[in-house]
Amino acid sequence: MKTYTRYLPDDAATHSVGEKLAQLVQAPLRIYLSGPLGAGKTALVRAFLRALGVKGAVKSPSYALVEPYSFSNYSVYHFDFYRFFDQNEWQESGFRDYFEENAVCLVEWPEKAGGLLPQADIEIELTYQLDNKPEASPETTGRRIEVNALSPKGLVLIEQLSKQQ
Repeated sequence: MKTYTRYLPDDAATHSVGEKLAQLVQAPLRIYLSGPLGAGKTALVRAFLRALGVKGAVKSPSYALVEPYSFSNYSVYHFDFYRFFDQNEWQESGFRDYFEENAVCLVEWPEKAGGLLPQADIEIELTYQLDNKPEASPETTGRRIEVNALSPKGLVLIEQLSKQQ
């Protein structure tokens, strides 16, 4: 497993990672995002979608559970499973069909679906960090991002992301 880890001192740095990921994306791809509330998962996804050309409001799927975006060669599905109470909701939702060959799936709170989700290509964990030192408080200003490759495709993506730094 290959890992990409960086300290993100502000929102601009978080957005930059999202934009860089968008430049490298090729469907099919599954990206799972974890971390505490407010750590930057949705901010990273918004920057990702903006870099792909999404105009207008980029809504959080907290209540709708999924927001779809169509592009010429593939679709992007932004999921947020924060409101799932048990993994059976994943099975009952019918979302499995979204994880298709021409889709990029960005999933916030994947742990809420238990082990029922298809294997991720990369997992992203965002946590709070102060002055480049581990800290677990929402009052801190920075973040730490750790991106882990879980497939050959994820490994290539992380290698390309590392070269951009």
